[in-house]
Amino acid sequence: MIVTVGDLVTDVLAVLRAPLAPGSDTPATMHVSGGGQAANTAAWLAWLGQPVTFVGAVGDDQAGRDRLAELHAAGVGTQVSVRPGASTGSIVVLTYQGERTMISDRGANLLLAPSDVDAALEMGATHLHLSGYTLLDQASRPAGRAALAAAQARGVRTSVDASSAAPLLAAQGFLEWVQGVDLLIANEDEAAALIGSEDQAAKLAHAIGASAVVKHGPRGATWAGPEGVMHLPTEPVHVVDATGAGDAFAAGLLAGWSYANSVEIALREGCRLGAQAVGHVGARPPHE
Repeated sequence: MIVTVGDLVTDVLAVLRAPLAPGSDTPATMHVSGGGQAANTAAWLAWLGQPVTFVGAVGDDQAGRDRLAELHAAGVGTQVSVRPGASTGSIVVLTYQGERTMISDRGANLLLAPSDVDAALEMGATHLHLSGYTLLDQASRPAGRAALAAAQARGVRTSVDASSAAPLLAAQGFLEWVQGVDLLIANEDEAAALIGSEDQAAKLAHAIGASAVVKHGPRGATWAGPEGVMHLPTEPVHVVDATGAGDAFAAGLLAGWSYANSVEIALREGCRLGAQAVGHVGARPPHE
């Protein structure tokens, strides 16, 4: 079983039909659904048939109940704390011609506690995947670091998604916080914020003393680590909406790594699922 730890939010997705017009109106199609990096990855893992449990926190509100119901319907197990007085997180996503801008309110996600992950790990987890957003905010960082430490103490394999370039630029110590994880996943912008723009996968792997994957969008992905360096190119696909594509990539990567223990298969599955994700609107698998 894979355990994903991190954010669960309501996504308010606006697919713009024209460039954003500041101070005026912009035509768009609106979609409201579940989101959050760790929750999205869990949903894609379940869609692949991989046993998965999501660990997080929601508010005692209708949004939180709706988001949990969506995960349960998708086949995701949950170990979620309900925080009275807090609101469930939400994100406004503006997308136009493949580019996204996100406006975030992390809400109850900030209240994730170190104890929240323990029960999930005791259920027989073989892998813990942590959303980097949990580490990037000071309020939830202790829970994220505790989750990694608890998994490592139990001999559970770990991975972290670097999450977002702008917060990484402002953060101090991210690479220190992920020391000892088995795999760090980042896109090119996130890797540049952490390590620069040259030989990104190899430098990230060296920095954490393990393995790293750098996503190159339509140009595939690169894995570097003790196994060596492998780049897997992909064929370009038509992009409808990139929301959640990185989360889908992580799900395919982790599922492939788990069942085959093969870098090539892991990269292939990650790229395949990421390409599928950009072909429809929203961050979750198409049956949702």
